[in-house]
Amino acid sequence: MIDTRVERHYSVSGLLEIILNALAEEGKDCANITPSDLAAVDAFHTRGRQATIELASLAQIKPGLHVLDVGCGIGGSVRYLASEYGCQATGIDLTREYIDVATALTKRVGLENAVTLHCGSALALPFGDTSFDVVWTEHAQMNVHDKVHFYREISRVLKSSGTFVFHDLFQGAEGAPHYPVPWAEQSSLSFLASPETIRNLLEGTGFEILHWRDVTPDAIAWFDSVIDRIGQGTTSALGVHLLMGETAQKKFMNQMKNLRENRIVVLQAVLRKP
Repeated sequence: MIDTRVERHYSVSGLLEIILNALAEEGKDCANITPSDLAAVDAFHTRGRQATIELASLAQIKPGLHVLDVGCGIGGSVRYLASEYGCQATGIDLTREYIDVATALTKRVGLENAVTLHCGSALALPFGDTSFDVVWTEHAQMNVHDKVHFYREISRVLKSSGTFVFHDLFQGAEGAPHYPVPWAEQSSLSFLASPETIRNLLEGTGFEILHWRDVTPDAIAWFDSVIDRIGQGTTSALGVHLLMGETAQKKFMNQMKNLRENRIVVLQAVLRKP
């Protein structure tokens, strides 16, 4: 039932057409788009594409690696990794519409041979043991109740000495978030845990922590820059607001407020499987 509600939360009817119309409004030829043309909408996480670039550098992505993005959304990170690093990238997401849109956009940018996309649950990854060199998540586990199983599945599909990297949201010290937020209209869909809880869980799963950084100040600075652009009238028709429905503005403002009030924190981490 949680899976069904999560999928319903993220689904936006006619999303592909909405994105293509926004691209056209921005003056793009929808028959000749590149992965970078999509960055404003397909990097659906705090700090957008810059956070993805940093994570890829920390993970030391290179050609020949097979990377799995758990909770890939409409495929922005897997397309970025495949196009910029020449790796084989696989994405999985619970939301069928996201995967349909991700598949269509991947074909439009000519990456269908480097990117594979699946619709499925992070708690039952449809991959064999030790299948991937790198497992990657960006703003994914907030909707996952069973975090023990979530991280065990990631460990299962990761090769020995493989890398797990994430850029994710966790519970801050000052109480529950204000809702709605991008990942939940209300608290019943939100399963935040504290950084300490997750660190202990990951170490208990067997991961070695190589890098663990609170990037909340960077996230706040990023939101400030977005607000400045809005004030200057330089906003774009293409953006992650297209993925958040009618309450997009409220979600955006609450996200910024939650960060400032230490109700949520953003962490960036690199771990190694023994």
